[in-house]
Amino acid sequence: MKLIALPFLYFYTLTAASSVAGCSHDSYDLQPFTIRLSDGVPRMLERIRDTELPGTIPQYPGNEAGISLETLKALRNQWLVDFDWLKEEESMNRYNHFIAKIENLDVHFIHEKSNEPDAIPLILYHGWPGSFLEFIPVIKSLTQKAKTATGKHVSFDVIVPSLPSFAFSSAPGANWTVDDSARVFNTPMTKVLGYKTYAVHGTDWGSGVAWGQFDGFNTSARAAHFAILPFLPLTPEQLEAQNITLNTSLDQFEEQRYVNWSATGSGYFSEEGSKPNDIGLVLYDNPIGQLVWMGEKYIEWSDPKAGTSPSVLTHNEILRSISLYYLTKSILTSGYIYFQNPLGQTGFRYNYTRARTDAPMLFSGFKYNVQSWPRVLAETVGNLVFY
Repeated sequence: MKLIALPFLYFYTLTAASSVAGCSHDSYDLQPFTIRLSDGVPRMLERIRDTELPGTIPQYPGNEAGISLETLKALRNQWLVDFDWLKEEESMNRYNHFIAKIENLDVHFIHEKSNEPDAIPLILYHGWPGSFLEFIPVIKSLTQKAKTATGKHVSFDVIVPSLPSFAFSSAPGANWTVDDSARVFNTPMTKVLGYKTYAVHGTDWGSGVAWGQFDGFNTSARAAHFAILPFLPLTPEQLEAQNITLNTSLDQFEEQRYVNWSATGSGYFSEEGSKPNDIGLVLYDNPIGQLVWMGEKYIEWSDPKAGTSPSVLTHNEILRSISLYYLTKSILTSGYIYFQNPLGQTGFRYNYTRARTDAPMLFSGFKYNVQSWPRVLAETVGNLVFY
C-alpha cells in the first residue's frame, strides 16, 4: 500500500502547494459525520449463519472457476467468529468524516489535514468493489512531512470521498457519469474546503473521475496520478498494429493478465453493465453472496498471496470491505456505475485523447492488476513526468 504514496512526492517540484481560500460551508451544509452501522450487524450475522453452503464442489486449480469453496468457508468462519465490526467502525471514526450537500446529493468524504502550512491538497478516488477504506492505510503517511528525491519537503492534506452511490454518498438519478462525479467533487475541493488548486489520484472507476477533473477542471486540478488509466488497454493484436513492442518481462506479464481477464474474468462487467438490477437485487440482502461476488475480485486483482503472509491484504480487510457494502446497502446502487458509463464512451474509452492541460501526470502500474498500459501509451494522454 505504501507504494501508492511515493510517486506524489515527485510533483512537489512541479506545482506549488495550494493556499486555502475563504470557505463557504453554510451553502453546502457541511456537517461532521460519525459512522454508526452497528444496528445492522445482528441481521448481517444471522444471514451469514443461515446461508447454506454445499459440502463439496468440483475442484479446479486456483480461482479458475471463481472463488474456491475452501476460501469461502474460511472467510465465512472468520466473519462469524473473529470479525468485530464495532472495532472496525471505531478505527474508521478515528478519521475526520464529513457530509456536504452538493447538487442535492449527500457527499461523504474524509478530510485529514497536514500540520504543514504548505501541504498539497490531494483527493483519492476509489472504484468498484472498492470504497474509501482502501486508502485508509496511506492517509497518515501522506499527511506527514517527507522529502522528495530533490531534497524538498512535502506533505498533503488528504481528502478521501465515497463516490456517488457508494457507502455514505447518496445515489444520484439515471444517466449519472464519471464526468458528473468529477464536477460534483470539484465543488467540495474548491468551494467547500476552499482549495484554489489540488492534486488527484484515481484507480479503477476513480480514474475516470480523476481524469474528468484533470482534463475538465484543469485550472484547479493541477497534478494527477493514476494506477489505472481511463482508456481501454490494447490487445496484443492492437499493440502490434501500432508497432508497440513490450520490451520488459513485467510489461509482458501485465499484458497477459489483461488477455486472461478479457477471456475469463470480465463476466461481472457485462452483467453490471447490462442488467445491474438482476445481480444487485439478488445480492441486496445476501452478505455471503456479496462476499462471493466481490471477495473473489479482491483476491484475484491484487495479490495471489492475499490473506497469507507477507501480503498486506488480509481476510479481515476483505471482510470489513464487504461488511461496509452490506451495512450501507450499496451493492445495488454501486453497480450502476457500469450501466451508466457504457464501455468505450465514458469511464473507459476506446480513443486515447490527450488531457487539456500541461499539468504533470504520473502513472504507477501494479504487477497483479488486470489491465496494462505501457509507457508509450501513457505518454500519449498527458504530460507524463513519472512512470
